[in-house]
Amino acid sequence: MIHDPNNFITAGKPLETAAKVMVMVHGRGASAQDILSLSNHIDDQEFAFIAPQASQNSWYPYSFLSPFEQNEPQLSSALQVLSSIRARLQSDYNFKPPQIYWLGFSQGACLALEYVARNAMPYGGVFGLSGGLIGPPGTPRLYEGELEETPIFLGCSDMDPHIPKERVIESEGVFRSMGAEVKMKLYPNFPHSVNEDELKIVNQLIGGSASSDAPIRELYT
Repeated sequence: MIHDPNNFITAGKPLETAAKVMVMVHGRGASAQDILSLSNHIDDQEFAFIAPQASQNSWYPYSFLSPFEQNEPQLSSALQVLSSIRARLQSDYNFKPPQIYWLGFSQGACLALEYVARNAMPYGGVFGLSGGLIGPPGTPRLYEGELEETPIFLGCSDMDPHIPKERVIESEGVFRSMGAEVKMKLYPNFPHSVNEDELKIVNQLIGGSASSDAPIRELYT
């Protein structure tokens, strides 16, 4: 396997005592430690956070819009890492799917969103920040399973240099068709980064509300 499913770090409450767990997936060129820093912006104190580390800081070599075969075998290995982590959370720590949350940024958002679509069940929440489903334009989205009102938030710049807004909009439609409760927000002329408004929405969805009036201030790139 290219990526090591045992290479991860944690924060927040211990996995043994946490009521919820958030899997945080870093972007290209970043690290598990980088994405885990966003846990400081999650208001709920009942979370454990777990962040896997990609081999050489990249989950797959080319754009998420490239043909699938160009990103193999790294992509399949990356998806298997998320499967392994979810299996461990369920078997070793007895987390049920509604207690498991997913958050990714950039390449990590694409990976997390693709994983959730391929492994649909009622998760606690899914937060794709600057990402979308993987594959070239026209990819058939023949995913099985139901998300059963899973809260999903997709946030992205409307002119992101890596993530076309059309793919974010397409992803929203796919997840909605799979039964998720989807909120999407495109930020005008914003850089490829995580902003304060996005994290406020994440916190509100965790708490059961989806409105936001936070200032749009860049927090993470």
